[in-house]
Amino acid sequence: MRGMNDTSSPRPKIRAVRVARHVAAPAAAPVQAAAPSGVRISKLLAERGLCSRREADAYIERGLVHVNGEQVTQLGTRAAPDAEITLATAAREQQARQATILVHKPIGYVSGQAEDGHQPAIVLVVPAGQMAGQVVDGQRFHAGCLKGLAPAGRLDIDSTGLLVLTQDGRVARQLIGADSDIEKEYLVRVEGRLDDKGLALLNHGLSLDDKPLRPARVSWQNEDQLRFILKEGKKRQIRRMCELVGLRVTGLKRVRIGRLVLGDLPVGQWRYLRPDERF
Repeated sequence: MRGMNDTSSPRPKIRAVRVARHVAAPAAAPVQAAAPSGVRISKLLAERGLCSRREADAYIERGLVHVNGEQVTQLGTRAAPDAEITLATAAREQQARQATILVHKPIGYVSGQAEDGHQPAIVLVVPAGQMAGQVVDGQRFHAGCLKGLAPAGRLDIDSTGLLVLTQDGRVARQLIGADSDIEKEYLVRVEGRLDDKGLALLNHGLSLDDKPLRPARVSWQNEDQLRFILKEGKKRQIRRMCELVGLRVTGLKRVRIGRLVLGDLPVGQWRYLRPDERF
């Protein structure tokens, strides 16, 4: 029996406990979705002049678009920039039925929606207003030609001359698209004095709305009338250009758009764009 002072008795064992510290794992880098490849088919169709983007979407939904021989029906579908894209026969036939109308707009009519009590030029497109002798290939007035008919460009209320109304997105893009290079020609009657420096500025060097204008071709038609040939159409552009060089416009008439001239189309009358005509 061991005595009370016996120091040989075993001591309790102390376990070393390792306290695990929680170390937060580094945050995973956000996964970025890969950018969709290719270009929207509707954009490609519009860029190639086959139809407008809105028309392209309608054709895609109806299954009338083929990419590299495969039918496409899903909006937003993309394709390589050089993909072969075609429209089905039904789409091309529909385009062939779309009307483009040339109007000799009188002073006092607006190009688009009615405003300030003035009527839009589309009210002139009535059977009695169709130019005599211009009914070609069965192109007589029919109510269907008014549906979706819209101006491809503007002509101010106090100006007269050639105005194009169309149902065809291809025509609208050609005439007023951002990359349009179609010439518009005007005869402009003016009052005031114009020296050689002012005439040079009208041709190139003026700015409107803090943006330089594209080069124009401006020359004297006669002693009080200038001929303007432009490739852009800012609001009241010619009148504002003339003001900048000290002239006042007293009359403005558009006589040509691209290769199409106003010709002998009477004021207030209209005719269809013929199948053989191109801007």
